[in-house]
Amino acid sequence: MPRVRRVLLIANPTSGGGKVPKLLPAVTARLTALGIEHRTELTRDLAHARELTLEALGLGETPVSFSGDGVAGAVAAAAAHRDATIGVLPGGSGNDFCRHTGIPGDAVAACDVLAHGEARPIDLGEANGAPFLGIASLGFDSEANAAANAAPRALGRGIYVYGALSAVARWKPASFEVEADGERLAFEGWSVICANTSVYGGGMFVAPDARLDDGLLDVVAIRRTGRARFLASFPKVFKGEHVQLDHVIVRRAREVRVTASRPFTVYADGDPIADLPVVVRALPAAVRVLLPA
Repeated sequence: MPRVRRVLLIANPTSGGGKVPKLLPAVTARLTALGIEHRTELTRDLAHARELTLEALGLGETPVSFSGDGVAGAVAAAAAHRDATIGVLPGGSGNDFCRHTGIPGDAVAACDVLAHGEARPIDLGEANGAPFLGIASLGFDSEANAAANAAPRALGRGIYVYGALSAVARWKPASFEVEADGERLAFEGWSVICANTSVYGGGMFVAPDARLDDGLLDVVAIRRTGRARFLASFPKVFKGEHVQLDHVIVRRAREVRVTASRPFTVYADGDPIADLPVVVRALPAAVRVLLPA
């Protein structure tokens, strides 16, 4: 017997370079084979994804994002602090939440998690009152995210490398002030990252020890170093080895306050979420998600 009986697939038709519509027939066929009733709604934007989530919950359905991390985060935010369980199927360019949690990267295989997985409570983050699922970051990350979002979708996961390289070319140093549970850090540097999950940007393990069930954010501060050294250390992020470098600071905190010497947009789950100054908090056990047993 499947763990869920009826689901609403909240699908983004443009996510992952438009691969969701191509995968949808195989996904719905697998759900039928698993004995899960389903219907599909195509999202217009993140606000619409949140509306569809509330609609599904009102009808007794399990809302399931079939897109990237942005829609997954919108569904999680809408379901937060309700007696509700959500599901996630990978359909985006990065699918980093799936990578962190072990949900299969193949959407058809991931359907089995909806049928046989476990509903587990996970933390969310919150930036100036706006919930997010994975990682909120700013500074160099703000410019890299903006460039990645403007890149051709045909690049697939390559949009994140494109975004990073574009941002390096334009980067000007900035100063940051960070207060993490009362501990103050002031530095000139590249980025401030508040991580609920370990990975972003299509496989960059920027906070390799971050957990979804500890009620804490992993705060990663990247201090100033030359462009050449920064680029040379970039490959280490894909293995989480950058945290051993002397210009990288890692802390854990329930609440983080950040200001900077110039304006930055805070991005989370690949989308703009707040502006500076920002207060980022962990929201413990905020939502239940179907995860591999």
